[in-house]
Amino acid sequence: MSYFGRETGVSSSPTHEPPAAVARRLVRGATTATLATTLAGDRPWPYASLVQIATDDAGAPLLLISTLAQHTRNIAADSRVSVLVDGTIGLDEPLTGPRVSLQGRAVVSAGGRDRARYLARYPAARVYAGFGDFQLYRVVPERGHLVAGFGRITWIDGADLTLAPDQALAIGAIEDGVLAHMNRDHTDAVQAYAETLPGVAGDGAVLVGFDAEGCDLRVGARLYRLTFAAPVTDAASARATLARLAAEAKAKK
Repeated sequence: MSYFGRETGVSSSPTHEPPAAVARRLVRGATTATLATTLAGDRPWPYASLVQIATDDAGAPLLLISTLAQHTRNIAADSRVSVLVDGTIGLDEPLTGPRVSLQGRAVVSAGGRDRARYLARYPAARVYAGFGDFQLYRVVPERGHLVAGFGRITWIDGADLTLAPDQALAIGAIEDGVLAHMNRDHTDAVQAYAETLPGVAGDGAVLVGFDAEGCDLRVGARLYRLTFAAPVTDAASARATLARLAAEAKAKK
């Protein structure tokens, strides 16, 4: 298991974890990121802004942004973007911690799945998600630059920064059922998951996201991430993984 705790942070990765897996875990676990776009108009300078992010089933970043915002106007003129995900928050020596900078193109997402995943993670966004000036964008990564610690710096191909479509879709198809089942019939297991994570305080843990590589929990106003030891591939492996995690979590209590 790993977590995105402290404030938004991401747990440090084991040294044997492949670079692409580290990058995906950082992006899956982040709640905010720095979005870099090219300023539209006659002064095409780099422009950086803070955004809230979720991910689609495959792990590509999702951004809900207003057409009135400068970064959205920039994207309309030039869809090339960079998204910096910072996993160093709370570390005594931040520059020793992991971070990944994704380069890709921001495209409008018309998918209901993307919208549902974003709003499940950030329910407060429902207040403005329906406004005419807000659109959901997906960042399609073309490559990423990972700094995972001393001597662990590498470029990653865009195809490795997201899961294969078939695997992502297979788990996306069962996400709603998994969340409903766990939050209705296994609240004790969900709470046990939360109580094994550093920094968690309070009852009422709820699963708000489930994908092939892990699941997201909300406790009060805070989000936490459980990363699976190995990706799940179908409903049977999802059930087995959740049952094993519940047993491990209860044994630690």
